Amino acid sequence: MNLQEEHKPFKFSPMVIAIPLYFVLFLWVVFWVEGNYNLYLTKYGLYPKTLKGLRGIVFSPFIHSGVKHLFNNSIPLFILMSALFYFYRNIAFKVLIYGVLLSGLLTWLIARPAYHIGASGVVYLLFSFILFSGMIRKYYRLIAVSLIVIFLYGSMIWYILPIKEGVSWEGHLSGFLIGIVFAVIYRKHGPQPEKYYWEDENFDEEDPLLMYDEHHEEE
Repeated sequence: MNLQEEHKPFKFSPMVIAIPLYFVLFLWVVFWVEGNYNLYLTKYGLYPKTLKGLRGIVFSPFIHSGVKHLFNNSIPLFILMSALFYFYRNIAFKVLIYGVLLSGLLTWLIARPAYHIGASGVVYLLFSFILFSGMIRKYYRLIAVSLIVIFLYGSMIWYILPIKEGVSWEGHLSGFLIGIVFAVIYRKHGPQPEKYYWEDENFDEEDPLLMYDEHHEEE
């Protein structure tokens, strides 16, 4: 992608809403199917340090322990995923897919021996990526989105620490760390802060065209 594409005005695309909406709806469909047909999908969750548990890297984000667990993930997931596809439409799928796989793998390496399920790791991945991308770029819109989520779900940041039994803080921490890594890796992709002409390293105060503009304004 060239620099001009990065600075194009943002245009709303149906996929900004459609993809996050379908993703969240799919989570609810999976939950409904599990409950309606008395299935036990937790066994497909991520179980650390076992070959069988590796399948949970892919399946665990779609499995939830209850309505509250799923509801708590649904709203921030929809907001952050929408922000991802709005601001980072060209790399959104890379961040989402590779981020889920890498954060899942990190969870598989460091987590306690138990089934780890839920999309909260994805929430922390997106939250961290958008927040730190905004800080690195000094792009206020991205920071604002993350601050809104902090305002609504301020306590979420504490759950990257082992403060509550039964919560996969390892999954939260893994998503959070991978989000930071991706923010650094993709720092030159997506929206960039506007650069004024005097910030350009090629700016020349003695440029006759520039002087002409100044005199023209005085007239």
